[in-house]
Amino acid sequence: MKDTQYRPDYVFEVSWEVCNKVGGIHTVLQTKAPLLQQEWGERLIMIGPDLHTGTGAHPEFTEDIALFPTWKAHMQQAGLRVRTGRWNIPGQPLAVLIDFTPLYQQKNGIFTDLWIKFRLDSLNGQWDYIEPALFGYAAGIAIAQFYHCHLNATDKIIAQFHEWMTGAGILYVEDNIPQIATVFTTHATVLGRALAGSGQLFYNHLTDINPEQAARDYNIIAKHSLEKTAAGIADCFTCVSDLTAQECEHLLGKPPDVVTPNGFNAAFVPDNTLFENKRAAARQKLLAVATALLQQPLPEDSLLVINSGRYEFHNKGIDVFIDSMALLNKDPVPGKIIVAFLFIPAAHTGPRKILQDSLLLPDLSHPRTGEIPTHNLQGGDADPVMNRIRQRQLDNAPGSGVKIIFAPVYLDGTDGVFNAAYYDIVIGFDLAVFPSCYEPWGYTPLESLAFHIPAITTSITGFGATVSSLPAYNGQGLYIVDRKDNNEQATATAIVYIVKNYAMQPAAAIAAARKNAQSISLQFQWSHLIQRYYTAYDLALQKSQQREKLFREKPQAAPLVIHEERLVQTPVWRNLQVLPALPSALQALQHIASNLWWSWNADAIALFAYINDQAWESGRHNPLAIISTMGLDAIQRLLNDSHFMNMLKSVQAKLVDYLQAPAAPLPLTAYFSMEYGLCSGLKIYAGGLGVLAGDYLKAASDG
Repeated sequence: MKDTQYRPDYVFEVSWEVCNKVGGIHTVLQTKAPLLQQEWGERLIMIGPDLHTGTGAHPEFTEDIALFPTWKAHMQQAGLRVRTGRWNIPGQPLAVLIDFTPLYQQKNGIFTDLWIKFRLDSLNGQWDYIEPALFGYAAGIAIAQFYHCHLNATDKIIAQFHEWMTGAGILYVEDNIPQIATVFTTHATVLGRALAGSGQLFYNHLTDINPEQAARDYNIIAKHSLEKTAAGIADCFTCVSDLTAQECEHLLGKPPDVVTPNGFNAAFVPDNTLFENKRAAARQKLLAVATALLQQPLPEDSLLVINSGRYEFHNKGIDVFIDSMALLNKDPVPGKIIVAFLFIPAAHTGPRKILQDSLLLPDLSHPRTGEIPTHNLQGGDADPVMNRIRQRQLDNAPGSGVKIIFAPVYLDGTDGVFNAAYYDIVIGFDLAVFPSCYEPWGYTPLESLAFHIPAITTSITGFGATVSSLPAYNGQGLYIVDRKDNNEQATATAIVYIVKNYAMQPAAAIAAARKNAQSISLQFQWSHLIQRYYTAYDLALQKSQQREKLFREKPQAAPLVIHEERLVQTPVWRNLQVLPALPSALQALQHIASNLWWSWNADAIALFAYINDQAWESGRHNPLAIISTMGLDAIQRLLNDSHFMNMLKSVQAKLVDYLQAPAAPLPLTAYFSMEYGLCSGLKIYAGGLGVLAGDYLKAASDG
């Protein structure tokens, strides 16, 4: 870590995409992790959400229950469940997955506190805001608990949080642990993504945008507020490109302290001894799938073209990519078939049987027309990709110069068709096309170049703008199309020109383009770019050291035990409840309490309140809790109370009558809601919408 004043002793890296592939940030983290491990080893701890809680299996995570025993005991006492283990990527860094759902019941208090302290506006946040915000907050608690358990006043600690989803963690840490230096990285602003996705003339009129009004217009006030607040509060604010720096300065009111471009790790690319074999295997797989789907023979020298990434139809330029392929289909390359694959994850129900059967036994005597997707799309009739393909009359008919195939899957080796990881497939392509109109960086072009695949990107992507400014850039290997907010047709036409020209190049020129592609990627290796992160760490630590008087008296912490095979010696206290066995005369209580009918029957509610009105109120009107905590004295008192026994008999009779009543001859209606407010003891609602849904359910049940 040259040219920096402070070197961290511990680094915590927090992201929604740790062990959870959503987009390019997942690749950023997994390719950067090996270099961070070289510096910090087991003192690098990556924190992500536990989205597989209760299922056990996790494709990217190997659990190790013996990790951090003391800290996990403290987390349990704090009411949060965590799993410790390793992220299944090269180097297998330490990973912590947090189940943040216990914070649901505390969310109103949490957001009220963040409003009072930081003016974070969460009032209009829906679940797509609440869940990630609570994850970030839980990550902040986890880091704080680790600090109290194992870190000392002399330790220099970095906590880096990626994207607005983790921003609440910055606020928690800054409020509670002044020793910890925070870094906040935005990869794309919430507001910028929304504006560009709606087709707004975003870059041309950036300075004309009123950020707060735009956030209201697009109903993203809470997300924008969290991102802006985190950027302002963090010790060091970073973004991924100079293009995004301008965006942040205007939309968030703060320019980044450091620009931290996304890099790549050459170790993910096969060496020369394996490269050609893996490339040949990938091409064979791609052609086999295309041949089986279409039942048409495809030449070995077909030009294989890829477009991939997150399903942002306009922002990622998927619309323009399809348009360019349609133009090529009308004016094909002489003597060359183009097979274009879109790897865009979307909702599907598995591989198409027609494709699976044809992969086993292809029949080229009956060619197919109109076969596009590899998997059964959910809502295929309304899918934007499929609609655009149909509108542009790309039907894969025999004789057409362009074949287009839509694979709505993450390539993780388990999709049922390709059954290979993304890097094991992308290596087989000849050309990559990513005509994005909003791309703060642009990871897919960089990945393609690293695998020696020439790529097309646009001038309004962070990566494209950065490459175009390189002194040695000669326009080859990466082709940068001039794209503006409203020139989709011109962009598609420019792509057609590049693809046709590339397809007609002799072998020597193709080899030179592939070599140029690799050369550009080598300038963006993490080994060159990681120093930017170290600079960010240094700036953040300088600020935290200015607060040294606030933590210099911290008590000595317990020695850090990363892995302990023996039982933890520190006692961990757990509540143990012994459920009473009710006598037969009171067993109707269990029957009534186990049917939610009680929650809208006044006599049943009165029955449980009569048992112990104070416990009824403090237990949030939960009848099962009342029954489970009754002692022998309470049971005997109820048995001797004739008024209570008469009440019990009456309520039981009403429940039996209710259950035995014939169903009304009405049409069946399905009512779907994310939440139902039936009773406070069953907390599956957040507000008025849930209460309304619960009232509908109760009314329908009694109707």
